[in-house]
Amino acid sequence: MLEIRPTCENCNKSLPFNSKEAMICTFECTFCKDCVESILQHVCPNCGGNFVERPIRPKVLLQKYPVSTKEVIKPVDVVKHQERINKK
Repeated sequence: MLEIRPTCENCNKSLPFNSKEAMICTFECTFCKDCVESILQHVCPNCGGNFVERPIRPKVLLQKYPVSTKEVIKPVDVVKHQERINKK
């Protein structure tokens, strides 16, 4: 079951359960579309994988399957991230 994390790891933008701006990688690292497209270049800074749109958990399931309240904030070192991308 996905955690549905509440914010972007890079910019801390709010990404509620029904956000169409939330993107995740295979390990559920969560970033907003703006950061994925403009800063990360569609490459996860944590695992090197790609991103997909995070599914929206239907409102009717929120009571039984609540979303995470745990914020993971790890701003990306843009220079190091670009160096990793260039080495691929």
